[in-house]
Amino acid sequence: MSAIPNPRPRFREQLLRVREDAIVSSVNRLLAERGYDQMTVDQVAADVGIAKASLYKHFASKEALAAAAMVRVLDEALAEAAHLAERQPEVAPLQALRAITGWAMRQQLDGRMPSLPAQNSALRTALLGHKGYVDRVMTLSDRLGAWITAAQADGSLDPDLPPELVLYTLYARACDPVLGLLRAGGSYTADESVQWVLRTCFEGLQAQPATQSRSAREQMVAAG
Repeated sequence: MSAIPNPRPRFREQLLRVREDAIVSSVNRLLAERGYDQMTVDQVAADVGIAKASLYKHFASKEALAAAAMVRVLDEALAEAAHLAERQPEVAPLQALRAITGWAMRQQLDGRMPSLPAQNSALRTALLGHKGYVDRVMTLSDRLGAWITAAQADGSLDPDLPPELVLYTLYARACDPVLGLLRAGGSYTADESVQWVLRTCFEGLQAQPATQSRSAREQMVAAG
């Protein structure tokens, strides 16, 4: 006997999913543009084009909205990390760390990277009580931590640095305000801005040997 296929979701269920996706997308952008403290539920509802009461049918609070946005970003980051892991050993640990950091920076420039919650904030308290968020942060941190340890072991990353310091530094780069300042100046493209910040993050501010001191544009051309 053949298996009975699962019925397609009813139209109302599909509509609710589309609306919820639109809400989370709006929250992502508003968090990136304004930050958690400046974002309001009224702004989200107006941006999506629905009544505030309708929004509350999907998310019970401002904290729940922010948590959904953070969970989405973490899911995307985990997918990117999994893709890089599949390419090993072709992609070395330090290359993977640089690639995932660059990915996060581009998400920020595209308005899709919410700012990290500040210490002792209401958002941070709410997120720490959100199992889906905490589980994803731990999974991503474990993945990045394994690459950090491997890069320190192979000598491509300073072994004297505490691994958690490196991890926190990479997380901070996802919300680095320097990217926005470079873009606002109008002198560099988004890709050039990302390359400059990646270079200062991974290579520091000291002058590099002549063979490594190419411009960001030359590095991008060489990388294909």
